[in-house]
Amino acid sequence: MDSQLQQLIRHTRVDEIVGDVIRLRATGVALGDMAEIQNTDGETSLARVIGLDRDLVSLQVFAGGKGLSTDATVQFLGRPLDVVYSPNILGRIFRGSGEPMDGGPDLSADPHIRVGGPTVNPVMRVMPTRMIETRVPMIDLFNSLVESQKIPIFSVAGEPHSELLARIGFQADADVLVFGGLGLIFDDYSFFRTSFEQHGVFARTVMFVNQASDPLVERLLVPDMALAVAEKFAVEENKRVLVLLTDMTAYADAMKEIGVAQERIPAVRGYMGDLYTQLAQRYEKACDFKGAGSVTILSVTTMPGDDVTHPVPDNTGYITEGQFYLHGGIIDPFGSLSRLKQHVIGKTTREDHSQIMNTMIRFYSEAVEAQKKQAMAFELSPFDEKLLEYGRLFRDRFMDIRVSMGVTEALDLCWQTLAECFDSQELLMKQHLVDKYFPRPTDSMAAAKG
Repeated sequence: MDSQLQQLIRHTRVDEIVGDVIRLRATGVALGDMAEIQNTDGETSLARVIGLDRDLVSLQVFAGGKGLSTDATVQFLGRPLDVVYSPNILGRIFRGSGEPMDGGPDLSADPHIRVGGPTVNPVMRVMPTRMIETRVPMIDLFNSLVESQKIPIFSVAGEPHSELLARIGFQADADVLVFGGLGLIFDDYSFFRTSFEQHGVFARTVMFVNQASDPLVERLLVPDMALAVAEKFAVEENKRVLVLLTDMTAYADAMKEIGVAQERIPAVRGYMGDLYTQLAQRYEKACDFKGAGSVTILSVTTMPGDDVTHPVPDNTGYITEGQFYLHGGIIDPFGSLSRLKQHVIGKTTREDHSQIMNTMIRFYSEAVEAQKKQAMAFELSPFDEKLLEYGRLFRDRFMDIRVSMGVTEALDLCWQTLAECFDSQELLMKQHLVDKYFPRPTDSMAAAKG
């Protein structure tokens, strides 16, 4: 049916209301089409077609089904969901429905783009070769974030994942920052907004926020809106875009609740069988576009009960290119991995990066073993004593997520730390790198005094 004709038809009978999902009889409707619902009390809400069974249409009501009458009027708009896109959206905050929530100028006359389009053809993707510097040493040195990478922060309740995500956002060398908040409490939303404003990046930031008190349905729309806008900035404006999403477990939980309302058969732990597909469709938007910019996705995925086998982190791990494991307030060097770091380490960074990375982690692993020996009252060797001192310096200088330094500065500090704890022959590194970068004793003493 023609979309203009569809908009003239008003359906005045709702057959069923289950949670935020309503069902009615209609024809000429496409999956993903938008509709406007007017309740008998005059209240209106947008809805989206999420299911078709012959002429039985299922819609998600953005404002929720509470208080909705079966006598409500439904008018199909004949178009899919869209979101405003123009340079004017930088520095603005939007709800999960795509409407501005910051009291700024009206944007209804600005161009709109479709939400939820297909992912990029792999043939049109470029092999990533550029690093996104975050100024977080545990990322830049040991698990570098690469343009077009999709990578989560695995965390649990109580860990400072919001602080880490915000810090990466305002420190990363990206052109545009797109933030998607899913089920955030007000304090978290305020924290992210204040952080971006205070550190001078808000003017190049777009925020899509679904708070915990907002309709559940809008939670499912935030990633699609954020990624649609990010893709447009990358393709049309040649921007390096960093997308921050938190929390993808809240997104999966929303899908589970909607699936129950649709009377779908659940799979593992109540999640729907298409959980992997739904997550992959979002994460695969990360791309380095040929002849254009790039989209990099960094998300937070909380693990209920610190269980990495939970369906959400488990499926996420098969999709993404590594993970940052936040544990005990630090990025765990043993549980974290960046599968794309080899594309930039030693190529866009200094020649000693790879050797330093491996040596520092090797010594820290040995320091952990020395700590265990000390805890069990075993006799410690002189080298164990060196390892214990090294472990203390490594944690203080590199593992604290509040530490901020550039890659070159961090590499120099690595050499300085090694020189304070070990002799050059104990490093087992390439000799030409030791000769070039290992501080002389006088340099080490001067740096220590400084």
